Amino acid sequence: MPATETFLIPQHKRHVLRARQRVRKVLADWGVTGELADGVTLLANELVTNAVTHCRVSYARTRVTLTLHGTELLLEVSDPDRDRLPRLHEPHPDEEGGRGLALVAALADAWGCRQEPYTKCVWARFALAGAEEHVPAGS
Repeated sequence: MPATETFLIPQHKRHVLRARQRVRKVLADWGVTGELADGVTLLANELVTNAVTHCRVSYARTRVTLTLHGTELLLEVSDPDRDRLPRLHEPHPDEEGGRGLALVAALADAWGCRQEPYTKCVWARFALAGAEEHVPAGS
């Protein structure tokens, strides 16, 4: 049975820190630490930042879901701006942003995005080494 944690944050950059802290805590509670936890937390930061920066829906909330299932960890970040799918591109060297998805592609084992009826979801999947060590308490 997979372990899942979902939470919502307001659509504002000042709440990205709260999302990052919550992801870090969930991972620690599940026994996911070290480089994997650092990478998942970094990508959560990138994806939540993208969601709160680019979503054009007023009073929106960003949904963050972490799922631990067998040998995989899945991070999903959703927002209600379903028609604006992210795309990987090569930013100009002088651009301040535009590198987040390249970071996601480099650190995750797989990533992608999908349109749902009222939202879009950007996801990143991570393989767990020694998955038997990452069984959440109470599972």
